[in-house]
This record gives sequence, C-alpha cells and structure tokens, in this order.
Amino acid sequence: MTETPDTAPAPSTASRLLSGNRAGMAALAVSVVALIISVAPYATGTDFGSRVKTYLVQNPEVLQEVSNALDLKAQQQQIVENRQKTVEITARATANPGLLAVDSRDAAFGPADAKVTVIEFFDFRCPGCKATAPEVLRMMQAHPDVRFVFKEWPILDGPANGVSHYAARAAQAAHRQGKYLPVFRALMAQPSLSEEAVDAILQANGVSMSQAEAAMSGPEIARHMADMQTSATALGLIGTPTFFVNGKASESIQPAALERAIREAKAG
Repeated sequence: MTETPDTAPAPSTASRLLSGNRAGMAALAVSVVALIISVAPYATGTDFGSRVKTYLVQNPEVLQEVSNALDLKAQQQQIVENRQKTVEITARATANPGLLAVDSRDAAFGPADAKVTVIEFFDFRCPGCKATAPEVLRMMQAHPDVRFVFKEWPILDGPANGVSHYAARAAQAAHRQGKYLPVFRALMAQPSLSEEAVDAILQANGVSMSQAEAAMSGPEIARHMADMQTSATALGLIGTPTFFVNGKASESIQPAALERAIREAKAG
C-alpha cells in the first residue's frame, strides 16, 4: 500500500493518544478517575486524588500503557478460550468420526489412502478464508501425498440464502464438471462477491452454465450443503476457516500452524 508522506506538524503526545481511539481512551480515563475517587479515602493525604489526576493529565501516555495491558490480557484470555474450544471440537470429532467423513460429493484432492488428511470448513466471503487460500493451494502442491478436502460452510449469509450460499453451490457445480480448483482459486481471489461475479468466474473457467444452473438448483447439492451444515453444527464449529488435520482441529488459521500440523502428522 502506498502511503502519502505526512507533512503536517507532529501532534502532541496528548493529541496522538486521543485521536483515532478517542472513545476508548476517554472511557478508560473515566474508569481510572472513578477508581481514584473510590480509593482516595483510604490513601495517604487528603489531596491524593487530585495529585493522581494531575499526574495523568501531565503523563497521558500512562493511559495508553494501561490500555495496552488490558488489550494484552484480553488477547491472552481469548487464546485460552480458543484452545479450550478447539479441544472440545476435536473431542466431538473423535467421538463421532462420521462428522468428518469424506464422501464422493466432497471436493477432495490427493490419495484416498493418504496418511494425512486436511479438511477445511470455509465460506467464500470470509476474509480469513480468502487470506489463507493461496497458502492452502501452495501446500497442496508441496504435499502431494496429503489429501485435502474442502467443505463449504456458508455462514456469512446468516439464515438467509445469499451470496455465500450461491458461491458454495457454484463451486460444487464446478466440482461436478472437474473445475473445482480453478473456480475455488478465483472465488477466493475476488474481493467482493455477487451472484453476477460468481457466474462470470464459472464462465471464465470453462464451466457449462446450463449444467451448473441445473446442478445448483437440484436436490443433490442441496442435500450435500445441508449435510455439511449438520456436521459443522454437531462439531460445534465457531467460525471459518476451521482446519482439521487427521481429525484434530487446528488452534490457529495461520498457514505456518497448518504446515506444522501437517509435518507433525506425517512424522507421527
């Protein structure tokens, strides 16, 4: 991204802290002052609250330090919660292997008897899915002995049958014509999807539109999509993308973490 050089005078420390994150910092300041008021009667000296307030006004960067510490604590808590949720999802998958069963309707690539199988639940409009897609495709090339399975889980439409569902059905229709991977790549590379954009991608990749339209509106793809939704719900998935390596849910969507999990599964 090209940035425009900033030729304006450098803002003061206080103005830098209050700009951009003004509401959050203001709320933090109010909280700090409220804390001062609550402890002031127990502190040494009758002007304790006034002295602390003066110090904060003169050193507003302290508020930023407090905010950073709170953010770090929240991030650490989120990591712990995500790890626990991952353990629970893996336990459900282990207890009911059928939830991750691969059948002939799935877009699957690599040896059927592979030692390592990677399964991804994803939404074509999901930013994280789009960001990781190029690396997933790269890993497919780097690990031809690994089976990669793609399961469309269009959650961004909510209960409605919108663009995410349309793209998922289109990918499934392309799969039935042997065009899944080029269509997958193009759908993931398209920043903003619409039904018209999806149709254009199908046509650009040699998909017969008459056959695709019939498949997309037919009962087979509808049942397949419903089955994947049922599996995702039973597994307790909380978002996309969700990766499984040999039935174990990945704690991270980072490509490096997935690569590491693949190598560990191969070595195991």
